[in-house]
Amino acid sequence: YETAVLLLSGGTTGVPKLIPRTHTDYMYNARMSAKRCRLDSSDVYLASLPVAHNFPLCCPGLLGTLDVGGKVVLASATSPDDILDAITEEGVTITALVPAMVTVCMEMLEWDEDYDISSLRILQVGGAMLEDSLADKIIEEWPCKLMQVFGTAEGLLSFTSPEDEGSLIARCQGTPVSPADEVKIVDEEDKAVPEGVFGELLSRGPYTIDGYYMAEEANKKSFTPDGFYRTGDKAMWTKDGRLRLGGRIKEQINRAGEKIMPSEIEAYLCRHSKIKEAAVVGVPDETLGNRICAFLVTDDEAGIDLQEIHRFLREIGVAAYKMPDQIEWVETWPLTSVGKIDKKALERMAQEK
Repeated sequence: YETAVLLLSGGTTGVPKLIPRTHTDYMYNARMSAKRCRLDSSDVYLASLPVAHNFPLCCPGLLGTLDVGGKVVLASATSPDDILDAITEEGVTITALVPAMVTVCMEMLEWDEDYDISSLRILQVGGAMLEDSLADKIIEEWPCKLMQVFGTAEGLLSFTSPEDEGSLIARCQGTPVSPADEVKIVDEEDKAVPEGVFGELLSRGPYTIDGYYMAEEANKKSFTPDGFYRTGDKAMWTKDGRLRLGGRIKEQINRAGEKIMPSEIEAYLCRHSKIKEAAVVGVPDETLGNRICAFLVTDDEAGIDLQEIHRFLREIGVAAYKMPDQIEWVETWPLTSVGKIDKKALERMAQEK
């Protein structure tokens, strides 16, 4: 039960906090995750992401694979060619990627037929929101089972299962990996919300921390009196009893009194054939309170402007108040200290335009 490492929190709302994770936490994580993945000694796990992160370390990652007697392969780099080379040469059966890495790997497979990923049994995707359109594409084009993974550095893990239908996997982040996990989804008054309604995800369980290291004030805000951790994530229960995540609560945009989740708009934008990636932020506006700014990664700026975006969104039935008021293009994303898209930096960029 002694502390193994001090992890850094995401730091998207201020100075990162220290997360004390114990040896017991990690082994419990690893074993519950391995059980969900049906991992055994025949499996070959490719650590494509830095193993200092929970995801490739113990979800089930390096620790879970070694615990069942499997083989671990360490990628020499996070580039798509290194990842695909390793899968081809080592007969990898399971690996974990973030959505952006999946996208570039899929692009490489389109023009280079020398890679063989037929050994893959499970592709875990997590670390950031997986857009529905990309999930559908993975399910359609890859020879393995997609497993959506949601996890917090503070504890809770929720995965889809290998037995789940593709249509279900593409639209949720599954169920908690441990039967001892306790999960609540609540409104602003900490009252439970009904099925199909987004609220804040709270969790308590055998591997969820009970406080940040030497952070008394942060702990008062981040934990309830009865020990539930306030994840800050927006989530809902689906009719199938699965968790569906909807982005960070503090990212919610208040545009003229209407509450809008950036992740929803990002998902709509990524359905456009010319848009590869999208990130949406709220920008202070004297008239609206906040205006919606969409940052886009495209193959070519030509042919896409705000009018085209509005036309496309209307065609797929998006409400007018959810339409972006501003669009900007980026070639690469600004990142936080832990590798997430830095939306605070995007907000500053939008205000400067």
